[in-house]
Amino acid sequence: MAKRVLIVGSGAREHALALAARASEADVLVAPGNAGTEAAFRNAAVRADDVPGLVSLAVRERVDLVLVGPELPLTLGLVDALGERGILAFGPSKRAAELEASKVFMKRFAARHGIPTAAFEVFDDVATARAYVAKRGAPVVVKADGLAAGKGVVVASSVDEALLALGRMMQERLFGEAGRSVVVEDLLPGQEASFHVVCDGKRPVVLAAAQDHKRVHDGDRGPNTGGMGAYAPAPLVTPDIEGKVLDTIILPTLSAMGREGAPFRGVLFAGLMIAGGEPRLLEFNVRFGDPEATVVLPLYEGDLLGLLEAAARGDLTSVASGRRSTEAALSVVMAAEGYPGKPAQGDAIEGLDAPLEPGAFVLHAGTARQGGGKIVTAGGRVLTVGARAETLAEASAKAYRAVSRIHFRGEHHRTDIGHRAR
Repeated sequence: MAKRVLIVGSGAREHALALAARASEADVLVAPGNAGTEAAFRNAAVRADDVPGLVSLAVRERVDLVLVGPELPLTLGLVDALGERGILAFGPSKRAAELEASKVFMKRFAARHGIPTAAFEVFDDVATARAYVAKRGAPVVVKADGLAAGKGVVVASSVDEALLALGRMMQERLFGEAGRSVVVEDLLPGQEASFHVVCDGKRPVVLAAAQDHKRVHDGDRGPNTGGMGAYAPAPLVTPDIEGKVLDTIILPTLSAMGREGAPFRGVLFAGLMIAGGEPRLLEFNVRFGDPEATVVLPLYEGDLLGLLEAAARGDLTSVASGRRSTEAALSVVMAAEGYPGKPAQGDAIEGLDAPLEPGAFVLHAGTARQGGGKIVTAGGRVLTVGARAETLAEASAKAYRAVSRIHFRGEHHRTDIGHRAR
């Protein structure tokens, strides 16, 4: 009998996870899902932050395994609640999810355990924070403590810009309670990379390193977004650097989390800054990145669902380790008019039925189905369109050809995804 898998979330990451589960011949249910998952799988109208509703759904559907996509349900304790009902779930406990839920926790954890990261200070009072920045000078990075959908970080090149960010976070509460406390840290030089490992509490399995593109416009200009595209593998992360990341960041973190009574099971995503061959930790995420998942998952050659299930059970030794593909993958986010501010919704999407080249893919995120089968925009990041190929250049060409066939009013995307590797 096919394994019953519930995937929690509604983004391109969840669509990618659903495709991976189907490749393992699982019966897939997605909550709440999007128009793409509705067409290919089954959707359930339960919000990703509705912990009791998701537990009830998993019980009712006799689910064998739950894959939790976004960070919010993890920080709300969904994995703990499922465990209490005897349901296996891939993702960290609420305590372990503090690595992402609180940047203050993460920075103090790193300092406590000697994990290389930027020097920082924590502030709960806006006047004290402003006085510190005025005295210290710029550039600095200002981070809201809590979850802010990838938008709670401001790289301030001037004191005035940092003071404005502090006011918006701590006084205007642009990100609600997430801005009650802030971290002000040094701006590290170098290039960023996304490093994902699947963990069983003690052991990591390393996936392909990726690079995300956070800024909304070409040339890394404009405001930060949830991500406008990604590619993998990232040439920046050499075998030597990978070894350093494991030795100085990943393994010390797994060991320390175990000692502190919160063993980490799930995917640990380290956002890195790399300069002069040395990696330093920018932040931890406790779930697959989106859009990084759309390029990292296709490059895992093995039973991905089996890997995630073994990690959830706490024993990766039982899994025949898959290998990372020698190919490359690249994906481009097609965003709605107004994103990352207030995105337009309800615009018809044309071209979704256009044939795809081998290796190309279209993953839904902010989409919904209207009467008559019409698919419309329903969020900021509408689609993630990408491809896998022998080289990054080929993957890029395929991905952008697929993008060119899809249209909706006000659509915008970056045309330079992967430029750092060229």
